Amino acid sequence: MPTPSEPEAPAEDERERLVSAAPPTRAEQWRERTETALGIAWRGIRRVTDVIRPLGWIVLALIALLWIVALTLGWKEVMVAAAVASAIAALSIAFLFGRTTYDIQLDLTRSHVVVGERAVGALTLHNASTRAMLPSSVVLPVGSGRGIFQVPRLAADETHEELFAIPTTARGVLTVGPVSVLRGDPLGLFERTHDRRQAALLYVHPRTLSLDGLSLGHLRDLEGLPSQQLARDDVSFHALREYQPGDDLRHVHWKSTARVGSVMVRQYEETRRSHFIVGLSTDAAEYRTDDEFELAISAAGSIGLRAIRDSRVLEARTQHGALRAPTGRRFLDGLSALEHSRPRQGGIVALAGSLAAHAPQAAVAVLITGANADAADLRIACARLPYGVRVLAVVTDSSVDSPGLRRIGDADVVTIGALDQLPSAVRKVLS
Repeated sequence: MPTPSEPEAPAEDERERLVSAAPPTRAEQWRERTETALGIAWRGIRRVTDVIRPLGWIVLALIALLWIVALTLGWKEVMVAAAVASAIAALSIAFLFGRTTYDIQLDLTRSHVVVGERAVGALTLHNASTRAMLPSSVVLPVGSGRGIFQVPRLAADETHEELFAIPTTARGVLTVGPVSVLRGDPLGLFERTHDRRQAALLYVHPRTLSLDGLSLGHLRDLEGLPSQQLARDDVSFHALREYQPGDDLRHVHWKSTARVGSVMVRQYEETRRSHFIVGLSTDAAEYRTDDEFELAISAAGSIGLRAIRDSRVLEARTQHGALRAPTGRRFLDGLSALEHSRPRQGGIVALAGSLAAHAPQAAVAVLITGANADAADLRIACARLPYGVRVLAVVTDSSVDSPGLRRIGDADVVTIGALDQLPSAVRKVLS
């Protein structure tokens, strides 16, 4: 006879299909292609318009107005003024051509910092020519901003050094450089930068906490979690059986052999090493604020670093794919560059399905998402993971003042409102 829970299965399956990642529709493909084409066109326009300064826009608009008035009304005086202004603009553009041959070295003392720290660097300019160089300006782009340094007159074979500090207020990967020599006209109508060196990358890591005293990979098992598969050689003893050709004689149980009269060997349960996976949802719909998303990234970084320090096999994934985590620094580098995923890539349920497909031998799984992910989504996500995996879900909710703990299915779910609540929340799970 069917059980009372069977009528609910179709509805649950339908819900799972709705929240899973779906292939892009034709309209979504055309929209993405249009956005890409517009982005390329916009970058081309920006390369042209970036050489025009605010005063240059005013002069160009004035020139256009003078020519319109002169050609419309036939005023010779206005036509002369338009011609003079056009000649001045043309002469100003001529100042953009040419190069200043500095040998430039850009040195970042630290290419990996944490949010709130300052990155310090040095800019060295050397006149390698045989003649003196007039004073000039050097531009150092940093992310979306830039710094301008005034270089004094340099004699032949003379060197000038500039020190700078980059404040970091948000997680990300900043492009520092390329260092450019600024060329422009005396009137300040136009300016052009000439790249002299490739850019350097500055990784601004998320803030993390050291989970001291917490061993996330053990979970009350010395070598891993026992599975249902039997093996000839392991550490989790299961039973005795008769000897078969190929068995290792080191596992013969001699007392039982003497009592039964036939050779008996030990049989073991196969154990899995503590293969640790972290699934961080990047779906913007699951987070109410950007602060919750940043908190989720910090929590993922803290847990992942603890697993790496415990010599666990760490695998981290988002909707964008796998995050390389051979070392703690590489893991944090990947977290620094994270952005929200597209809606069609799904949320925490789709991410759990990806984890199950790419890490079927996992022993411990940590799912991290925002406060907008409801209990039904978490229950389906946990059910998608392979049987026997110990699941911990971390929900970031900026409205809570103290960490909370609940059970959803077979998973422990902790809710945190700040990063400093994570150690106590995880300690509750392990207690």
